[in-house]
Amino acid sequence: MSNAVIVAAEGAAPNPLFPATYDIVWSAVVFVIILVAFWKVFLPKMQAMLDARAEAIEGNIAKADEAQAKAEAALQEYTAQLASARQEAGEIRDAARADATKIVAKAKEDATTEQARIAQAAQAQIEAERQSAVVSLRKDVGSLAIDLASSVVGESLTDDQKATALVDRFLVDLEASEKAAQ
Repeated sequence: MSNAVIVAAEGAAPNPLFPATYDIVWSAVVFVIILVAFWKVFLPKMQAMLDARAEAIEGNIAKADEAQAKAEAALQEYTAQLASARQEAGEIRDAARADATKIVAKAKEDATTEQARIAQAAQAQIEAERQSAVVSLRKDVGSLAIDLASSVVGESLTDDQKATALVDRFLVDLEASEKAAQ
């Protein structure tokens, strides 16, 4: 068989499917060099780059989880503060209503007191004006009565004591007749 291979190798055409030995050897050497270069240089750098990316992604995920936890805590705090503010607002409204009720009651009481005072002052003023009117009317009626009596009697009633007594008697009679008429 080796003769057949040698004979075939000397005179026969090379097989295109089976390369020459030197091509196989040199291709294997270059392949081993490239494999070693990839194995020692490129693969560790690629692995380091992939590890760094993985760490960055994990770090970002951790930061996102932390930020989400903070956001949830802030939301819970905000919700608690909002509930507290609503409760406080309700208490303030209730206190304001109570104060408003007290103020209205006080205003009504003050108004009633003021009304009574004004009514009393008006009554006193009316009484004072009535007394003034009575005195003025007595004087006017007295002078008219004296003039009328002077005309009827025919003598002058200029004496003040007589005139006063006559006016008083006339007014008493006038009041008595008014009471009898009622």
